Amino acid sequence: MTILGETRIAKGYTVQPNAGAVILGPTGLAYDKTTDILYVASTADNKIFAVPHAGKTVSFVTKGTPIFASPNLRGPLALVFAPNGNLLTANGDAVNADPTHPSEIVEFTKSGKFVREFNVDASQGGAFGIGTVLAGQPSFNFAAVDDVPNSISVYSLPFEAQ
Repeated sequence: MTILGETRIAKGYTVQPNAGAVILGPTGLAYDKTTDILYVASTADNKIFAVPHAGKTVSFVTKGTPIFASPNLRGPLALVFAPNGNLLTANGDAVNADPTHPSEIVEFTKSGKFVREFNVDASQGGAFGIGTVLAGQPSFNFAAVDDVPNSISVYSLPFEAQ
């Protein structure tokens, strides 16, 4: 791999040690090429940020604009687009942990409106990696890593247009 260039486009995210996760900081990234916005899941900040002009900027912003900060977030890790254009994040439960809502995947709109959440494991800390199928006709449209038994499951979920 040859790197042709590098531009720092955002900085200032909270980074801190954590007994369960080793270190917390920005983790998940999802880029919308149509709007040129990079969405950032920052675990320690417990927020999702939007960094504008990510593909064209020549300078950096401090964190970007917070677009989703909710009690439904509990240490967001992975971040991907759902087939309907919404965002999905995996709660790692390292921040704002709630034993009645462990290991959840949270769906929200790009404007920050909560849509829904569901568990991938009954124990804390299970939701980790997520992936979606955005095209084609596969038998599933969503995959999630469950870190408790170290397994990957695929799902066929209804994603309504928002």
